[in-house]
Amino acid sequence: MALMITDDCINCDVCEPECPNQAISLGAEIYEIDPDKCTECVGHFDEPQCVQVCPVACIPVNPKRIETRDQLWSKFRVLVSPREPG
Repeated sequence: MALMITDDCINCDVCEPECPNQAISLGAEIYEIDPDKCTECVGHFDEPQCVQVCPVACIPVNPKRIETRDQLWSKFRVLVSPREPG
């Protein structure tokens, strides 16, 4: 399950540096989470770090990206695997 940031975001900047996958970036108006990079911190931490630090609780599960824990682990392994020289 990738996470998402809702319109309740106050752009406080605390979530972005906490993401170990660099899935969070500033969008046009609020911070956004790249669902292809979000593993809910699986492989790094026991709980999503962005959710832990968010002062307004605006980071729920993205209903369009429901993933099992096994799928999140697979995504994590792809994200951390060494890249082949191109």
